[in-house]
Amino acid sequence: MTAEVTRDCTADEPDRDVDLEDDSGAVIAAVGRQIRLWREAAGMRAAELGAAIGYGENQIYKVETGKRIPKPEFLDKVDEVLGAGGKLAAMKKDVAEARYPKKVRDLARLEAEAVELGAYGNHNMHGLLQTEEYARALYEMRRPSFSRDQVDRYVAGRMARQEILQRQPLTTLTFVQEEVTIKRPLGGRAVARRQLEHLLGIGQLRNVEIQVMPTDREDHAGMGGQLQLLKFEDGRAVAHWEGQLSNRLTSDPKEVRIIELRYGIIRAQALTPRESLAFIEKALGET
Repeated sequence: MTAEVTRDCTADEPDRDVDLEDDSGAVIAAVGRQIRLWREAAGMRAAELGAAIGYGENQIYKVETGKRIPKPEFLDKVDEVLGAGGKLAAMKKDVAEARYPKKVRDLARLEAEAVELGAYGNHNMHGLLQTEEYARALYEMRRPSFSRDQVDRYVAGRMARQEILQRQPLTTLTFVQEEVTIKRPLGGRAVARRQLEHLLGIGQLRNVEIQVMPTDREDHAGMGGQLQLLKFEDGRAVAHWEGQLSNRLTSDPKEVRIIELRYGIIRAQALTPRESLAFIEKALGET
């Protein structure tokens, strides 16, 4: 990590399956070439490989030409069918990192290095707390609309980031969620119910504390919007926050201190973790 990170980037700019001007494009193209070489060495046509693993011929060609990011299960199946002995499956980690959209890749890498992460969310569940179907619902309701492939890529990237929840050594994670994010049935009531069940499960982890900020609070330090604070083993810290059309990621000490101050007050104003889990259980019963 560099000594200072200060970056503004577009939050909802449409993205292709693979941005070939980004370093992720080179990774995906290299993986695709390896799959093609192994397929040709095995004497199989693309249609035959697709039939063997349950994919269409066009999907195989898209992966081989670097136009589609392969899912982990795709690499596992291809590795087995082509007899690659684990060489293709071993690329899953590289592909997982390339799944992150360019605008969030720096944040994801910082999350992977953090020993402590704190986040306040005011309009939807934090990405590290989301179920896959809840995340998909969020991306599908974006305007202007994302394509199906774009939604798949964003969801896959978000799910990959959640490795931080149980990574060893454990990262200390704290979240404060506005009451509305608990009660708003985004994606429909069935999706919302499973999201609350998932949230309760995460809240039982030893390294995770979840708090709810009640709507009836008369004093609230989070009026500036959602935020995230990451701390590292060497004592450095990075702050991140989002607006309608931009993300900001900074390690400027003055700005980090402001975010740290606000987050500390937000936590003090919210329900305690135990009270919050009881609140979520009650909301689940009403969903």
